[in-house]
Amino acid sequence: MKIKNLLFAIAVLATTAMSAQLSLDGEFRPRSEWFGHGQKATAANGTKGYFSTSTRVALKATYKTEGYKLFTSFQEVFKFGDRPQISPSGNGNFRVQEAWADIKLSETSTFKIGRQPISYDDQRILGGLGWAQQARTHDAGIFQYAKEGYSLKIGAALNTPTSAIYNTAAAFSYRSMNFIHVNKKYDALNLSALILRNTFQAGNSDKSALLTAGLHADYKIDNITLKANAYLQDGDRVGDVEVKSAFLTSLDASLKATEKTSFSIGGEIISGTEDDSAAFFPLYGTNHAFNGLMDRFYVGNHANGNGLVDLNAGVATKVGKYAVSLKAHTFKEQSGDKNKLGSELDLVIARKFNGYKLVGGYSQFFEPSGVVGKDTQNWAWLMLIIKPKFL
Repeated sequence: MKIKNLLFAIAVLATTAMSAQLSLDGEFRPRSEWFGHGQKATAANGTKGYFSTSTRVALKATYKTEGYKLFTSFQEVFKFGDRPQISPSGNGNFRVQEAWADIKLSETSTFKIGRQPISYDDQRILGGLGWAQQARTHDAGIFQYAKEGYSLKIGAALNTPTSAIYNTAAAFSYRSMNFIHVNKKYDALNLSALILRNTFQAGNSDKSALLTAGLHADYKIDNITLKANAYLQDGDRVGDVEVKSAFLTSLDASLKATEKTSFSIGGEIISGTEDDSAAFFPLYGTNHAFNGLMDRFYVGNHANGNGLVDLNAGVATKVGKYAVSLKAHTFKEQSGDKNKLGSELDLVIARKFNGYKLVGGYSQFFEPSGVVGKDTQNWAWLMLIIKPKFL
């Protein structure tokens, strides 16, 4: 009977695929990391490091017709050892990660609604946060228009699952979100503008609103690529924390020296706390991709500190079948006493095999003088990536 049911299901899928496009993909991504020696924060003397392995397992289905595209993703994130071997239940981390429909309105416009990642430009303000095993999604509706190199996206989200009160005291949460994102691609220039408004509500308090707006640009000429960001924030953060003209600016340049090797240099300035203003916060970006891989800044931390000045330089090359990158950062505060915050060196090595990929890295953080902690502040990781296509 089970074989008959399986054959029937396959026949239904095959028949459906004749009138539409159905695909079924998966992902298996375990990552082992060396924690406790300076990742996210200075490790104190006597701290012992440890290895921990987390895994993302996902099943993704896409269904396309002439009128719409439907996507669902079921995902579980677990850590080795988080469930006893004979436990009658799971770890509670299985969930619908994504569920959205993109409805065709015309030849140039669609409306996308549901639980979805929102990722634009270099993911500085809005990103999918793919590095984190749980990733980031929003429950939103987005009108999308694209024609002749122009694209316009107008999105909105309102989080009220049970009543008009939505407690957003937790980090990265919001009661409502509205944004407009405009992009224009020229021959050598890619230019985007973003206006993002969020409201926050802690308990029964009145809503506070924060406005973030700015530009992102990519410019490529011959073997040189320039990237720049410029954003401002104004309004009130969670808890009515006032923000006045807080800012983020960055400029990065890369040179493709050979077919295998490229060099980069860049800098980013994020404003810190002032007498009349809180610091700039990058909100919903993929913050792991910026300011060093050890996540010392703006990854669940440094939310209202004295800002950051990050100067960095790197090299990326291919050695045989291995892709190798090395990047150095030096950090200091942007406001306050403008103290030095240390420096960091990040090494990443990747190699593709037959149907899977291995990526690993090692990072070393060098504390500034006066900081008391372990002599060695480091972090290491190794990740396996398998993305099968079932159908």
